[in-house]
Amino acid sequence: MFQVGDLIVYGNAGVCRVEKIGRPNVAGAPEGIDYYTLSPYYSQNGTIYTPCDNDKVVMRPVISKKEARKLVKEIPSIQLLIIPDEKKREERYKETMRTCDCREFVSILKTIYVRKQERLAEGKKVTASDEKYFTLAEDKLYGELAIALDMEKTKVKEYIKEKVEA
Repeated sequence: MFQVGDLIVYGNAGVCRVEKIGRPNVAGAPEGIDYYTLSPYYSQNGTIYTPCDNDKVVMRPVISKKEARKLVKEIPSIQLLIIPDEKKREERYKETMRTCDCREFVSILKTIYVRKQERLAEGKKVTASDEKYFTLAEDKLYGELAIALDMEKTKVKEYIKEKVEA
């Protein structure tokens, strides 16, 4: 169980702070079930109420500084996603995003980057789906790494570039 003040990853919301634990003061909240009241870390609006025992949405601690550094070091060796059926590409991106796993975010980013380069070389545009999932994966990855590495989210891309090119 998380504690008040913990920073956690909560599904598509990304990094959130646990503000309260207990029954929320909202109509229809069932008796006898403890909830986390979460505030998305990078958003000023919105509160999330989720049962503490929610097993439908990924809830996990933010990775540690050590894990973040290791992940960045391993980026060159992280594999691309293999998606043989173009019609299932967006579905695969969605499934991968739902894991809330930083390594999987890197796989998406690398896959879409390579695909983008190939499409541009062929004189084709980048697909809207690729742009959407690239932005989502980048946002989630950089948000969590920023917390783990104690830096501004806007500095993470440059940090990764420096470490990978070193």
